[in-house]
Amino acid sequence: MSEERLDFKAMCARFDVTPRTLRHYEYIELLAPEREGRARYYGAREIARMTLILRGRRFGFSLEEIRQWLELYDRDPEGSIQREVWLKMADRQLEELRDRRRELDEIISELEALRTATADSRA
Repeated sequence: MSEERLDFKAMCARFDVTPRTLRHYEYIELLAPEREGRARYYGAREIARMTLILRGRRFGFSLEEIRQWLELYDRDPEGSIQREVWLKMADRQLEELRDRRRELDEIISELEALRTATADSRA
């Protein structure tokens, strides 16, 4: 059974990211592909990390928060510390997202009321 290995272009295509994004993730040490000359190859570890990076970004975590969380894996192979940190991060982010949702609900209500008032004044 051979390990999946993607070159730079295939990695960009697989995750629908720009070359600039992929290079940036390498620059800030979120990813560390194997190098053969100038070519870069991404194995299972880097593919899994990229999946986690993009999921973290979707949930609103900063790249620095993601980097720190991923570093814990290298120091804690059993994952107990990483799980605890993840739970705290998730709780904090959930609260922030709930706050933003409440704010958006208020803005939507306000805009709907203004729109209705404006439409009623035309009649």
